[in-house]
Amino acid sequence: MVVVDRPGELKALLDAERARGKTVGFFPTKGVRHGGHCADIAKMAAECDVAVVGIYPGAADLGRRAGDGLRASDLAVDLARAEAAGATVAFVPPAQEVAPDGVASTTARLLSLAAPCYAYFGEKDYERLLAVRKVVKDLSLPAAVVACPTVREPDGLALSSCNGDLSVLERAAASAFYWALLAGKRAVDESGETDAGAVRAAMAQVLARPGMVDVEQAQVVDPGTLGPVGAISGEVRLVVAGRIGRHRLVDNVAARRQEA
Repeated sequence: MVVVDRPGELKALLDAERARGKTVGFFPTKGVRHGGHCADIAKMAAECDVAVVGIYPGAADLGRRAGDGLRASDLAVDLARAEAAGATVAFVPPAQEVAPDGVASTTARLLSLAAPCYAYFGEKDYERLLAVRKVVKDLSLPAAVVACPTVREPDGLALSSCNGDLSVLERAAASAFYWALLAGKRAVDESGETDAGAVRAAMAQVLARPGMVDVEQAQVVDPGTLGPVGAISGEVRLVVAGRIGRHRLVDNVAARRQEA
């Protein structure tokens, strides 16, 4: 795996690969921290000739990382995981090269360096996925956004960096996020429920059942805008969020009411 840390170096490398007829995939992340990230990279590697992982610090990381990129110990683990998953190029810019001052500006900067490319983003952070699609459209960036399915634990909990920090009791309660989504999905997909309020109530009830979840939202939204839905028709997105102890968890799934 080739590791580069300067924008010009990345662009020259990818331009040369494209000149040879190679397709480029790009997966930007703040760290290759769990199996979900590895699965997304593996999907990219299977679908593109050149699989690029961009590892850059987020705003919350700058204080402890002193603006000089990732700590060496973090980076070594990230690079090893990325390479094992199939990445062929890693772009690790110093913090000042990619100013993390918001999803839109950071994404636009990164994609402008990697494009033309296929850009891979996980569905778990669905709001970010939509924001990326909007940036690409608004700025006419030569990138095709590819959504990667959420990777889950055996009990359905979406893989996340914070899962390992949950206590035994918190971890057991966290599975309610997925079961709440399944309750809502069954109501829409199988029972044909049209009342979004009824679906919201069903999800909130399951989410609150363990008694350890501080429920923030259980929503039925438009999959293209995230706007609230009243009467369900066709495809919707079910979204849940809440806190368990000091950790905030979010999850989502697609649901579709079959029209008669």
